[in-house]
Amino acid sequence: MSVLSIFTAAATAATAPAASAVPAARPSGEREIPAVLGADLEVPVKGGRLVPYANLDYAASAPCLEPVSAAVAAALPAYSSVHRGAGYASQLTTARYEQARHTVRAFTGARPGDAVIFTRNTTDATNLLARSLPEGTTVVVFDTEHHASLLPWTDPVRLAPPAFPGEAVRAADAALEGIEGPALLVVTAASNVTGELWPIAALAHIAHRHGARILVDAAQLAPHRPLNLTALDLDYVVFSGHKLYAPFGTGVLVGRPDWPAAAEPYLKGGGAVRAVNGGATAPDPDAPEVEWHDDPEARHEAGTPNVLGAVALAAACDALTATGWSALVREEERLLARLRAGLAAVEGVHELSLWGPDHPRVGIVSFVVDGFTAREVAEALSNEYGIGVRDGKFCAHPFVRHLLGAKDGGCDDVTASAVRASIGIGTTDEHVDRLLAALADLTSRRG
Repeated sequence: MSVLSIFTAAATAATAPAASAVPAARPSGEREIPAVLGADLEVPVKGGRLVPYANLDYAASAPCLEPVSAAVAAALPAYSSVHRGAGYASQLTTARYEQARHTVRAFTGARPGDAVIFTRNTTDATNLLARSLPEGTTVVVFDTEHHASLLPWTDPVRLAPPAFPGEAVRAADAALEGIEGPALLVVTAASNVTGELWPIAALAHIAHRHGARILVDAAQLAPHRPLNLTALDLDYVVFSGHKLYAPFGTGVLVGRPDWPAAAEPYLKGGGAVRAVNGGATAPDPDAPEVEWHDDPEARHEAGTPNVLGAVALAAACDALTATGWSALVREEERLLARLRAGLAAVEGVHELSLWGPDHPRVGIVSFVVDGFTAREVAEALSNEYGIGVRDGKFCAHPFVRHLLGAKDGGCDDVTASAVRASIGIGTTDEHVDRLLAALADLTSRRG
């Protein structure tokens, strides 16, 4: 058995969830849904009382799963730099880091040759791909996108919010028609504003029919639904660990290696190079000054990477996979139905939707309340009821303005904002019911 195999086996064992953290399998073959850290958190409310925190802000950042925390704790005693050390701790940490890459590849259903490049978050991963586009690439993107997908491109073709899913496919088809040279279609898999699922398989088919590629922002899909890049025929996906119950500052770009492999390194420094030949002492003055790695993972991961973030992300992928998606989706849909039915029953509360109330979605709901700004609602929910939600435009200003029928009043326009409640592992019936009761109480105060 090779030295690296020994290290890899040790790393795999060390990063696996502890037996005590994951209960025994159910008769169905699924495991119990893992617990999150902070489930017992208490927060102050008006009057000085402490109440259990109702976290309904998962779409911004999901709490850490207990198996993720356990995996990080197991990695800390032998924490060291990766790839360029001969010592045991460095070799073990390298094995953990590369095992995390394999885990993410399996979690996303990537093709065997696809690159898995670790970044800081979804925004960082998207910008990395933007820097990797071949010269003359035309980017097509919908105005419904998060700013992370909307802003990194130079002179993109921007498409208006489609009235229904079929119109999204037709709009992409028309936009890609006749484009000469490389093209990239950029689209979300699940909206961070409404939670609505986009027809990414159909959009991938359209992109490929025109010889284009597709980038899918899976930041809001990955925590809620299985992701299979190969089955969906996607070229690139990006997502963040901090929305996937691994809040340790890691994201990932997964997809075809040729564009990143041919691009200038996203960061230039140690690890991205095979050799540095320039300078007064260069033995061969005709040699290139710098020889970059051909492997896109090494080429774009200069410096010492966030090893613990990669370990955490891989542990989250393992925990969700081991639990079984059917159990996770079933519980989420039950809570989401309870939340949406309750919101519909509160007078003056209006849910935002692009494609209507019956379109499939993940556990995200945005709404407005008559007579209150979104900030007033969010502050009251926090200060009086111990409920955490998000308010504003959710880094999707054009889309929120479209949903509200608002004109561009600038970033400080409180009338063009909404409240967002989002659920996930750790959300309970009591959290949902407390939000609904609080909203009913707030709306009863209107004159």
